[in-house]
Amino acid sequence: MADKKARLTVDGLDEVIELPVYSGTEGPDVIDVRPLTGKGLFTYDPGFVSTAACESQITYIDGDKGILLHRGYPIDQLAEQSDYLEVCYLLLNGELPNAEEKKRFVNTISNHTMVHEQLISFYKGFRRDAHPMAIMCGVVGALSAFYHDSLDINNANHREVCAYRLIAKMPTLAAMCYKYSIGQPFMFPRNDKGYAENFLRMMFSTPCAEYEVSPVLVRAMDRIFTLHADHEQNASTSTVRLAGSSGANPFACIAAGIAALWGPAHGGANEAVLTMLNEIGDEANIPEFIKRAKDPEDPFRLMGFGHRVYRNFDPRSRVMKKTCDEVLAELNIDDPLLRIATRLEEIALEDPYFVERKLYPNVDFYSGIILKAMGIPTSMFTVIFAMSRTIGWISHWNEFHSSPNRIGRPRQLYTGAKKRDYPG
Repeated sequence: MADKKARLTVDGLDEVIELPVYSGTEGPDVIDVRPLTGKGLFTYDPGFVSTAACESQITYIDGDKGILLHRGYPIDQLAEQSDYLEVCYLLLNGELPNAEEKKRFVNTISNHTMVHEQLISFYKGFRRDAHPMAIMCGVVGALSAFYHDSLDINNANHREVCAYRLIAKMPTLAAMCYKYSIGQPFMFPRNDKGYAENFLRMMFSTPCAEYEVSPVLVRAMDRIFTLHADHEQNASTSTVRLAGSSGANPFACIAAGIAALWGPAHGGANEAVLTMLNEIGDEANIPEFIKRAKDPEDPFRLMGFGHRVYRNFDPRSRVMKKTCDEVLAELNIDDPLLRIATRLEEIALEDPYFVERKLYPNVDFYSGIILKAMGIPTSMFTVIFAMSRTIGWISHWNEFHSSPNRIGRPRQLYTGAKKRDYPG
């Protein structure tokens, strides 16, 4: 039921068009423009930045105030007091689990981490220097060829099983990408290890020696997963929803989300931070690059500062900064690039130019530093992002199919040639 109405007058139309206006629990009111199609009109909104294409109860963002809520819970509270699998349960089910529910959920995920042995053949079909995201697009989509028993999108139990399988198997698939790229044997997951610990072990252990991972690094990886779990209707999430609207199976939809995330304007930001640090090269060069960043005529930009959505401090950054400090202290690494990053952070938090424009270090700045310090190559950064975001994607996909829906069909403003006859 609409709370109020908007009235639209259009030159050439005698009538005033009434449009319903809806109010959500948070955020701005939304004008329902669907009645316009009956009048022969569409709205024009490149990038859909002013269009609510769906109704959702999962995540809410207020970029001006620096707010990110998952099912109503602030992200900083979840990152500090919860863990990734508990957040997965929350996003999927709408409420935090009690002790028994969490134990059952964690056990279910732990017992679905292995992948079909024939999937190894898929990896062998790629070049060793293939980008891990290219491999992930292929192998995640291929999962639909192995799990025919849970592809009925109208069956709530099937959707739940698919969600569990995706959450459980993504770390295994991702670690296999890395192992394949360096010519090492794949490491099987261990059911007695936690989610983040299992991933790090599969990444860095070998049959020759077990990898003993620091609890500080395990917690850091878990927080990276948590802080990237969902971010409302971004490009990749919208891609998953749009693909899902056609009735495509969930593995294909998640593969579509991975492809969208791969774009440098979306999921490659923390990788871009490391590229920038390499470009700066030395602490002595920082003043020159700061000067360039302030020059509106210079195309150079400091990557990892400010955010497209948040006009204030990125609420995920505070927790990520704390985690970054813990990791660097634990590893005691003397890395020139990390020294550059530390100095850039100091400047951004003190320099009036950055402070006045609210160009604070964002979550990508800190996560890139953490992942580098942990020995993870930059080519794997976006893969880890995809792992983390899988729970958000599958939660939105499930929400879409849990209520009445229709196939997505964006409209266009056609500016091509008018009808004309083929020349005789």
